[in-house]
Amino acid sequence: MSALRGGPGPDPRRRALLFALAMAPAWRWAEGGVVYPEVRPRPLVFPRDHGAHPDYRIEWWYLTGWLDAEPRPLGFQITFFRTRTPIDPENPSRFAAHQLIIAHAAIADPERGALLKDERVARAGFGLAGASEADTEVWLDRWSFRRSGDGGYACAIPARGFDLRFTARPTQPLLLQGTDGFSRKGPEIEQASYYYSQPQLAVEAELTREGKTLRAPGRAWLDHEWSSTLLDPAAAGWDWIGMNLDDGSALTAFQIRRRESGPPIYAYASLRGPDSPQVHTFAPPEVDFEPLARWTSPRTRAVYPVAQSIRVGDRVFETQPLFEDQELDSRGSAGAIYWEGASRLSEGGRLAGRGYLEMTGYAAPMRL
Repeated sequence: MSALRGGPGPDPRRRALLFALAMAPAWRWAEGGVVYPEVRPRPLVFPRDHGAHPDYRIEWWYLTGWLDAEPRPLGFQITFFRTRTPIDPENPSRFAAHQLIIAHAAIADPERGALLKDERVARAGFGLAGASEADTEVWLDRWSFRRSGDGGYACAIPARGFDLRFTARPTQPLLLQGTDGFSRKGPEIEQASYYYSQPQLAVEAELTREGKTLRAPGRAWLDHEWSSTLLDPAAAGWDWIGMNLDDGSALTAFQIRRRESGPPIYAYASLRGPDSPQVHTFAPPEVDFEPLARWTSPRTRAVYPVAQSIRVGDRVFETQPLFEDQELDSRGSAGAIYWEGASRLSEGGRLAGRGYLEMTGYAAPMRL
């Protein structure tokens, strides 16, 4: 999962156009003449489903990882969003923004103690931004993320303040989340997405900052997800982890939190071992998130549980942030304020892996 929208900001009509996420429990969402298709169980078909699904309301390719840099590791996050806006599809104008492409990039450097970040937004078309339906290929101006014929990925992000370029090579099969890629997000069947992950990506990266170039290997995690209706109307937001374990395992877990106090609306986890293609999934009662430490943003005053204890079945994991201030304010593009942080994972007091913790809805409930 990835942060979508929420929180205070500029003109709400502009935010809704920039980033339209359906949160109502309709089986088929219609707005402004646009009818968004339902998400229902179906087999995912590759390579087609690596590509874009422009009929659906929202979609993202979301890659997080760690670089084994010297003298200390760095985190990085790259996300490309595609959203179908409520503009009438019969509008013939080439300038009508039927599809928007939004991109975020961030470097987590503990020496800096804050994220180095940039963002972009543009309507699809005119060769400036778009997303292929045939396979993973999404671009916005000179930012690009593409899948090659051998299954690897190439990314180029010439951002303000840094230039990040990397290749990411799969070392394991795709991980289909939920039931064969149909991922529930609530008690109602329409509260769902199509969702697969590519954990344990072997990365070779080149990062240029302030005229200096660093080359480093690393490990990354890719999520690709698309939907038309996602969250229950009572949802505040979510907590999510994608963790590459040191033994080669892959751990996903999330909870959908309520706006009011009480148990989560929904929770889920999956764990795939290092030597088996089989994925063990966990039902809501088997997944539990508990805060261990909180951090208050000096900018938004949002309070985030930046370290958490996460129970998955009979195992208990703990997250620890690379550093506390990994808040992203994307009100200029996606409309959301959220925490997206490089984090270590431990089990039984021992380091078990690394990945990212994402938390939305703490600055304000997620809403249109």
